[in-house]
Order: sequence, then C-alpha cells, then structure tokens
Amino acid sequence: MSEADQPSDTMRERADKDARLLYLLLEANRWVVAGLFSFVLFAVLIAVGTLHPTPGQTLLTRGDPVETIFQALITGIITAVTLVLTLSQLILSQELGAAGDQRDRMEGAMSFRADVADAVDADISPAEPSAFLRTMVRATGEQAAAVDDALSRESLSEELTDLLSRYLDSITGNADTVSDQLDGASFGEFDVLNAALNYNYSWKLYAGRRILQSYGDQLSADAREELEQLTETLKLFGPAREHFKTLYFQWELSNLSRTLLYVAMPALAVTIASLAFFDAQDVTGATLGVADSVWLLALSVTLSMSPFTLLLSYILRIVTVTKRTLSIGPFILRETDRSVDVEWE
Repeated sequence: MSEADQPSDTMRERADKDARLLYLLLEANRWVVAGLFSFVLFAVLIAVGTLHPTPGQTLLTRGDPVETIFQALITGIITAVTLVLTLSQLILSQELGAAGDQRDRMEGAMSFRADVADAVDADISPAEPSAFLRTMVRATGEQAAAVDDALSRESLSEELTDLLSRYLDSITGNADTVSDQLDGASFGEFDVLNAALNYNYSWKLYAGRRILQSYGDQLSADAREELEQLTETLKLFGPAREHFKTLYFQWELSNLSRTLLYVAMPALAVTIASLAFFDAQDVTGATLGVADSVWLLALSVTLSMSPFTLLLSYILRIVTVTKRTLSIGPFILRETDRSVDVEWE
C-alpha cells in the first residue's frame, strides 16, 4: 500500500473533474449557478441574432416565430413545474406513515444513536447533525492514535510498521481536517454534507479490514482490539452519512419546490405578456449594433426559462452527490483505488 495506491481523502482530489467545475456543481450558491446558466442562454441568443446572415429584425417578422416560441414556453413551464412539484411531493410523502411505522423509525434511530455513543465512548451522541458527524470523525482519529500507541510497544517488521503508520496517519490527518470543516456548520447548508463527503471512510474501512485479515495474527491482543474498534466506528459512519444525505436531499427538494413556485409565476407572466403584447414589427432601432427586437426576445426567453435554469442548478448538485456516494461501506467504485490490493495479494 504505497502512497500512490492510497486514494486522496477529499472528494475534490478524488474527482476526475476540474476543481472549478466541481465547485460549480457542488459548492456554489444555486442562485448564482442558475444566473450563470441564464446568462449563457441570453448570450447565445444575442450572438445568434447578431451573427446570423439575415438581420434579426427580418427573422423575427418573417412568419410567426415569436408566437410559436412563447406558446411552447407556456406549455413547457406549466407542465414541467407541475411534474417537478408532483415528484417532489411524492418523495417527501415517504415521511408520512402510521403510528407503528413512525415508532419503528424512532426505535431504529434511537438504537443507532446508542450504538454510536458506545463506539465513540460517550454517554449520549449529539443531536445536531454537524456535531454528530464531528464526534464520529474525531473518535476515529482518537482510536487511530490509540492503535498507534498500542503498536509502539510492539516489535513488528519494518514493512508492517510502515504500512500501519501510513494507514493511521491518513485517518488522523483526514479526521482533523473534516472535524475542522464540520465545526460550526449548519444543517440545511451544503457545508455539512460536503465535509462528510471529504471523509474517505470507505477506503479506510476496507484497508483496516484487510490489515486485520492479513496481519491480525502478528498484532498483540490490545492492538488488534483497538483496530477492530476503529473499523466498527468507520462502519457506523457510513449509515450516518447516508442518513444525513437523505435528509439533506429532502431539505433541498422542499426548498426547490417552494422556490419554483416563487419563480414560476413571474416567468409565466413574462411569457404570457410576451405572447400577447410583443410584436417584433413594433420594435425598431438597434442598441450596440443589435436589433432591439432581438434584445427584447432574448431577455423575455431568458426570464421565461428561469424555472428550468434554477431546477438544473439544484439537480446538478443532487446527481453529483448521488454519483459520488453510490456505494456504502467498503465498496470502492473508482478503478484507480483497486491498486490497494497489490501488496496484500
């Protein structure tokens, strides 16, 4: 297990995308991303209207392109927003249930919290999501330090000592970084989930289990027990992260549904007004070398498309997070990470 074999801890370093693109997909404010998409749409329409060999004013007064565009937009806005709201409510309705179902959920949550409290050696696990995850992450760092302390009293081969040292250092270093990111983070913002995604627990769990399997008989009872405790805590981090990811997605869908309601009505008003009152023949003149009718059409279409650009900005974050967290537990989907098997086979 060389340093080249070990995958990076943070999601940005593990991703095969440009850091700026990943920031746009995940961390940037969704309104800013939607505004960027709207600006690109507006710029493309202006560019096409300017560079087309036929003047834009002529194109817009030839036939009825404006009427056709806005008729399609009215239908699209109503249909798309209705569909999105319906799907959102269907997903959120999963939270509804009979008293027995809710009691089972409650008992499962309390049982899991008790398991986490035992794993992190606490009387009770924190209630706030960021503090809950931070406690688990800090516990893995402390347990890794306990393993290292137990190993310091043993005589192991240089190869095994080096392997264990790099493994434990990766856990403590990653735990310190993520713990700092979770400090003061508020649920509902992406910061909590983003920090959780930066804790590469799946590889650490996989590597820890392989070490126990391959070298467990060379370790003392104390070191083996500490390492087993560490892997148990890492196993609990997976369900915790997935639970808060699910809650965050539900939170985002609720925000998206409400935001679409705010945006859809102004967009629909602009679309209907443009269909009823906009006639390219009445708009003459040019600004900055571009026909005023082209400016007006591009602006109206961009405003009418605002529900879709906003929806796109939210969905991009959700699908990106989903892709990065498809597996739970010691399953590593990135091909480059499978090289950690080399020295253990």
